[in-house]
Amino acid sequence: MKGIILPLLLMLFTLTGCSFGDVSIMNRGKIIIGFDESFAPMGFRNEAGEIVGFDIDLAKEAAKRMNVEVEFKPIDWAKKREEITSGNIDMIWNGCDITDERKEYMIFSKPYMDSRQVLLVKKGNYQGIYSEYDLKDKIVGMQAGTSSELYMNKDIKNSFAEFKICNSLQEGFAALDNDEYDVFIADEIAGRYEITQHPNHFEVIEANISPITEFGIGFAKDKTELRNKVQVIFDEMVRDGTAKKISEKWFHADLIKSKKYD
Repeated sequence: MKGIILPLLLMLFTLTGCSFGDVSIMNRGKIIIGFDESFAPMGFRNEAGEIVGFDIDLAKEAAKRMNVEVEFKPIDWAKKREEITSGNIDMIWNGCDITDERKEYMIFSKPYMDSRQVLLVKKGNYQGIYSEYDLKDKIVGMQAGTSSELYMNKDIKNSFAEFKICNSLQEGFAALDNDEYDVFIADEIAGRYEITQHPNHFEVIEANISPITEFGIGFAKDKTELRNKVQVIFDEMVRDGTAKKISEKWFHADLIKSKKYD
């Protein structure tokens, strides 16, 4: 029976334009996308428990155009290397910064959005902080496995009164709100979205604490064909304005790096 099913699946994926050269995907009949379910507005669960977000909408549209089902699998962001190299997920589409360290185990799409890390404090509680150099003797929190941790200068980190790692952004925001941190370092997009949801709780200190990086879609290194297929589809979404509409839905602005597609 297995000898009959696999050729039929191969034929189905070829006819639908979704031959990824990957037997695991064809056997499943779907693509599995890993995401951090607390990373609003990129990918998260709403109050009804539904998986929603900017990157979720982009990925759903791409999957629809490829005529393939998609499953969104929540992962521990600090363990994304293990998830993608083990084959538990096919890709990460969730505000994933393109870094040299991640290139060791992932291949990326072209960058589609800029990203930077910012300092978040409780509203009105600046504490004399204007840059990362003012964090001396502060209790500083950040999420495990994020770019904040990669770019934070070692000498600056050693000057902290305490350095705390949380497992999710929501855990970090709650800790800041409960005065467990003096400062929480997080991705700007996530931080500003949280502020829109709780305007009287937090604010951003306007200070660059890391280089501006770029978001890309990450794939396991052996999934070149899948990466290339997704890239072609995403390029179409940028050119026909679909990506722009999704960006405007979530950010009220076009944040897509369309110039990369000219």
